[in-house]
Amino acid sequence: MGTLLRGFKQSLAIRRQGMSENRRSLRISLIEGIPANILGNLLGGPLQTVYLTYLGFTAFHIGLVLAIPPFALLIQIIIAFAMQSWQNRRFYVTLFGVVHRTLWVATGLIPLAFANDAWIPVYIAVWFVSMISGQAGGVIWTSLMADVVPTAIRGKYFGIRNTIHWAVVCLTLFAGGQLMEWLPGPKGFTVLFAISAACVFWNGWALSRYPNPPFQPSESGRSMRMFVRPFADRRFLSATLFISTFILLQNVVIPLFSYIMLEIMDMSTSKVTLIIMLQNIVMMVSYYYWGVLNSRYSTNTLLLWTFPLIAASCAVWAGMAILPAILILIVVHALLGFGFAGYNLLVFNFLIGDSPKSERPMYVAVFSALTGIAGFIGPIAGGWLFDKVSNGPQWVQSYGVTTFAGMALLVLSLAVAPFVFRTRQLQAQYGANKGVPSHKSN
Repeated sequence: MGTLLRGFKQSLAIRRQGMSENRRSLRISLIEGIPANILGNLLGGPLQTVYLTYLGFTAFHIGLVLAIPPFALLIQIIIAFAMQSWQNRRFYVTLFGVVHRTLWVATGLIPLAFANDAWIPVYIAVWFVSMISGQAGGVIWTSLMADVVPTAIRGKYFGIRNTIHWAVVCLTLFAGGQLMEWLPGPKGFTVLFAISAACVFWNGWALSRYPNPPFQPSESGRSMRMFVRPFADRRFLSATLFISTFILLQNVVIPLFSYIMLEIMDMSTSKVTLIIMLQNIVMMVSYYYWGVLNSRYSTNTLLLWTFPLIAASCAVWAGMAILPAILILIVVHALLGFGFAGYNLLVFNFLIGDSPKSERPMYVAVFSALTGIAGFIGPIAGGWLFDKVSNGPQWVQSYGVTTFAGMALLVLSLAVAPFVFRTRQLQAQYGANKGVPSHKSN
């Protein structure tokens, strides 16, 4: 009896220890995202647009800068192969994360170290290497988090995590916008980059505290079969191709919203950051509810709801023809925040839920590569388009291009998306009835 009791106590202690480790893992993931989001929003978003215009970037140049992060996603295919040997995921997530953010902060030294005519090419070069490093770490981080966060709480956890992080984003954008109003030009940029440099150290420390569970290599080893497998998964490929097409079209206009407000509509930096902050507040609140909905409805069903919301955020720019611009911009960014919150949460769950565990890095890499190519073409096309219409009617520049893109996105959302994702659901149900194991079992 005493032996049985001791065995039960030891089993209970091991279980409690496992639960405690799991809680610590989820907590450090939450903490790590705080400095990452502070840095990303002091040096990215509308404040990045302000800095780029200070360096002399045109709409085309800004479009090129915004196109680089999705293009850099192509590196994830190489990293997926490398991960079969690089099995210490915590080390490589920390390494790539620190390099990515250090180089981003280093762009603040460009006006001090280079002549004016070199600012644009040097920024683009440093930014490119920074984004390559960031996207390289992204596929490893996704694989790591898929193992760390239990399936049963995945939707709810990421809903809460994203809610907290977007609260940080809102405060950061508000503070950054006000700072640039109080200290315009070089003085304000000095403060932004100094705070961001401190965040590099904080984030690096947090990344080094991540858990490091064993990595399950691909069943195909490092052969080309590993690369081909996602392309042979018709359900995965059809959804990925649709999402890539949607991203290509939306990225013609959405990444340039800040440029339109700042340069074409001539709004102040503080006003633009307040509008973007509204979008992020909506995202912050929405993440939690999307997470709750994801525990009741399938990821595919909810994704169908997000596409029309994002499309509508572009189409309603047409309202500026009859209503005050500021009112329309509030509606635009509220819709965009609600739609993006759902998309960001659900596409992550789509990737880690619809991919076999051993093949997950390559599934993520292929998805990232295809959507990255689309995301790369979109902003460049958008920047070129806005340069071309710069001498055209004001309504075309202010809301015409965005409205036409929104109408095309609505057609994709309402006419094509239901067919693609309904087919996926029917195929999944058919496979379950036939006894075919679902990816979700992993």
